[in-house]
Amino acid sequence: MTRAELAIDPVDLARRLLGCVVESRSEQGVVRLRLAEVEAYRGLDDPASHCYRGRTPRNEVMWGPAGHLYVYFVYGMHFCANIVGLTDGQPGAVLLRAGEVVEGAELARLRRPTARGRGEVARGPAVLTSVLGLDRAHNGADLTDPESSVRLFAADPVPEDRIATGPRVGVAAAMDIPWRFWLAGSPAVSTYRRGGRVRARANG
Repeated sequence: MTRAELAIDPVDLARRLLGCVVESRSEQGVVRLRLAEVEAYRGLDDPASHCYRGRTPRNEVMWGPAGHLYVYFVYGMHFCANIVGLTDGQPGAVLLRAGEVVEGAELARLRRPTARGRGEVARGPAVLTSVLGLDRAHNGADLTDPESSVRLFAADPVPEDRIATGPRVGVAAAMDIPWRFWLAGSPAVSTYRRGGRVRARANG
């Protein structure tokens, strides 16, 4: 996808990203995931966003330009990945929550050996990031650069009747805003768990 296509409101971008493919290349091989579940996060008007309290070294990438990967470390053990949207200087991103493996199934299984079925291989934001082999070194990666080790490939827009929506997972602030979107019927979609007090800004 081009930067211009990604430079839109995160809520609209989240819908558009469903069905698109994220590709990660490394010395181990290639893994490609079809995005099945995502969450939108805005900036200064979204209490659940990392940018709600302003610009910091940690959230710098989320301020644009669009098309970059925002990767952060959470709970001292997991990485999560977001695709930055909006225009340069306006924070917003979409958290990648779950995907369906379309290439590199063997490598994906090596990275996720405890998965009990195909649907669990890349279910959950920390698991998805692990399956793609992403970590802090990928923060800021340009998904629109043909030379990047992480790329985003467009797919035909998913029909509205195949998109389900509901509250974001694991956040306490603005927890009832229905900015989580997923492919209806996909086995990769995570189980909904309402947020708690300790997870006020856990994502995006």
